[in-house]
Amino acid sequence: MNKRVKHILYLATLLILLNTTSQRVYKRIDLTSDKRYTLAPITKEVINKIDKQLLIKVYLEGDFPSEFKRLQIETRQFLEELSAHNTLIKIQFIRPDNQREKLIKAGMIPSQLTVKEDGKLSNAIIFPWAEILYKNKKSKVSLLTNGTAESQEDQLEKAIESLEFSFSNAIYKLQEEKEKKIAVLSGNGELSDIQLYSFLSEVTKKHRLAKFTLDSVKTNPKKSLIDLQQFDLAIVAKPTQPFTENEKLVLDQYIINGGKTLWMIENVQADTDSLYNNGSMLAYPRDLNLTDFFFSYGLRLNATLLQDLYAAKIPLATGNIGNKPQFQNLNWFYHPLVSGNPNHAITKNIAPVRLRFANQIDTLKNNLKKTPLLVSSMLTRKVGTPAIIELKSIANEPKEEDYSYGFQIVGLLTEGFFTSVYANRVKPFNINDFSKKSIYNKMVVISDGDIGRNQIKKGKPFDLAEDKWTGERFGNKEFLLNTIDYLLDDNGLIELRNKNIQINLLDKKKAYQEKTYWQFINIILPLMVILTFGLVFKYLRKRKYS
Repeated sequence: MNKRVKHILYLATLLILLNTTSQRVYKRIDLTSDKRYTLAPITKEVINKIDKQLLIKVYLEGDFPSEFKRLQIETRQFLEELSAHNTLIKIQFIRPDNQREKLIKAGMIPSQLTVKEDGKLSNAIIFPWAEILYKNKKSKVSLLTNGTAESQEDQLEKAIESLEFSFSNAIYKLQEEKEKKIAVLSGNGELSDIQLYSFLSEVTKKHRLAKFTLDSVKTNPKKSLIDLQQFDLAIVAKPTQPFTENEKLVLDQYIINGGKTLWMIENVQADTDSLYNNGSMLAYPRDLNLTDFFFSYGLRLNATLLQDLYAAKIPLATGNIGNKPQFQNLNWFYHPLVSGNPNHAITKNIAPVRLRFANQIDTLKNNLKKTPLLVSSMLTRKVGTPAIIELKSIANEPKEEDYSYGFQIVGLLTEGFFTSVYANRVKPFNINDFSKKSIYNKMVVISDGDIGRNQIKKGKPFDLAEDKWTGERFGNKEFLLNTIDYLLDDNGLIELRNKNIQINLLDKKKAYQEKTYWQFINIILPLMVILTFGLVFKYLRKRKYS
């Protein structure tokens, strides 16, 4: 009896010790091959800075196709990992049934799904959104990506890959006390505010935005340079007038001293509005006096127009029924749909980007790292300028042999230590602290000024991500926003977009065809095994003790 008591006491002591240790020592082990539940160092750094309760409301709750329950499960498991790392993070999964109108007003647009199950099509509306509340601030997180996807399974995989970046980036933005300052340059015939509204209105949600005119360079270039250097990033959106040497020196020293730049620029005068109004137009080179400027940075914008057989559509009147004209959407090869670099954080998983009368970019050898971000298809053609472009040419059947110029770069990221354009040249004005070599810097050049230009509908700006006539959706807005995030990203957070996860999804067709077989394996066979074991056990027991 004493031995039994001792054993019980030993066991009780051991259990108490194990329970106490497990409460103090907490460890989660990620056994997945792709380490999908292992947080990146930058994510840990972000969530370690949370010093007050952070609430994450996820509206992906309710009855929807089983296929998307995977997204719900993966989201829950990822957020539980965040909460395990910092207990101040609280999670709520909420059914959006009674809040649909409120969520839509807040910009959380629902998604309609069509899923085939058991040979039948089922529809469901879900709200793939999360809302983060921290220190009286709010941020929305979309759980579904807007990029191209061949199937809903592919879309699901991309959504799961984006979870860590989406939540980490949103939390980081809520923590930022000092917003980045962005200058939108004017004074050289750039796009107007209403033409950039769709793009810039999204930028203002994250950063401080201000217009900066280069007109002041003419009277006081030194002060203009000092003022411009107060900004972290400068956006140049389709200038149409030449830059003076003073303006170029100001921009050069801004870049050399660490200022980031996003150039949406083209070297050919060609515009869709002119083409619609007159049926034809003269496309001719536009001299912006920037050839030497970009040459020193290792690139050249050509004064040629790019045609691509993979192109966006434009509406054209093709006839009349009664008194009403009939419109048809036709491919316009001067509006190429270009693909993003699948291996770069800016362009991974984004939809094709629409360009309008784009030029081709050549790269030059120097010590700078150059990464193509936007590239045409291989079925391209270069059109020299000046050239007459006629709208009726859309009816001509293209010959594939004419479109044999191959892939062309239309968007380029340049990184490294830039050398000043004026390092070995006479300067238009004197600068006391002139710098010949930059600190490590980044710039993005896109050879189409209209990439960020939204359409106008009934006097109001239309969404940059969609065409108001054809309804086609493009990745222009997402690309530009990702570019700004990358240029202003000092901690490498955006690199989380490059995370790759392999989702092993159920083969629905095979599962449906072999439904009876797997029902037998999972339901009937286990019962048969148990029954057989019971009969054999009973027989042996009876034989032994009879």
